Amino acid sequence: MLLDPVKGTVFLCLTGMGTMGNIFVFVSYMHMFQSTEKKPIHLILAHLALTNIGMLLSKGMPKTMEAFNFGNFLDDTSCKVVVYLARISRGLSICTSSLLTIVQAITISPRHSRWQRLKLKTPQHILSLILFFWILNSLISMNLPYCIKSINSMNITQIKRGGNYCYFVPESQTTRWIFLTLMVLRDAVFQGAMGGASGYMVLLLHKHHQHVLYLQNSKLLYRTPPELRAAQSVLLLMLCFLFFYWADCFISLYFTFSIENYSKILYVPEFLTLGYAVISPFILIHRDEHLTKCCHTQ
Repeated sequence: MLLDPVKGTVFLCLTGMGTMGNIFVFVSYMHMFQSTEKKPIHLILAHLALTNIGMLLSKGMPKTMEAFNFGNFLDDTSCKVVVYLARISRGLSICTSSLLTIVQAITISPRHSRWQRLKLKTPQHILSLILFFWILNSLISMNLPYCIKSINSMNITQIKRGGNYCYFVPESQTTRWIFLTLMVLRDAVFQGAMGGASGYMVLLLHKHHQHVLYLQNSKLLYRTPPELRAAQSVLLLMLCFLFFYWADCFISLYFTFSIENYSKILYVPEFLTLGYAVISPFILIHRDEHLTKCCHTQ
């Protein structure tokens, strides 16, 4: 009970700070996309920020209310919406981050490489992929509205009211394994693509670094192209994403099998779930010169 206000304050600060940062990134990139050259990567980064906002509002705010021991303000419909939005936001974060890595790898690839054949030349291509991501993740999570209920509407004495507002009604084993398999396949495919594109970018950046060392030894002035600086920023984002994703997976599994009712003791998995959504906008603000200028101007 003594730790609840501390947890609530931390969740509130993380959610508020992350939401404000992502709103700034979303508005800035949409403004750049509309007013300057329409770069597909600006649209992807804006969608990533929008996804982060959805994750923070659907995950961070309910956890803040739980920690402060507010009354259950969620009915059945609200529970379905919140949990469904959180699951879709998580999937969209994986898909959008993977797309961002692939597009950036294509952008910095040599003109005559095979990667250039995959180049998305118009914003319509990006919008089509984003729409596909929404449809894919909506279908993968379509079982949730049928198995989520508000805990107030459940007349079951076995339910432990430990702060969770929403209750998962048990599903059949077949349904559970079908949707779990789809989620694992989605994560594996998009993270595999992310890993391949990231490895390719690391190779290109290494070659660029060798070229810079040669020019420095030749006493020639050289300025890093903005595309390569953007690639470094994307790699930093991907490392951040992978750290929070796998740390969340391993710690959740460890607590599940070693500590009973761990959610009452530690909120570590919930903090890790929000970590990428909170940190990623500030990485972009720090690394992107355009966002830095906008921030200083405002």
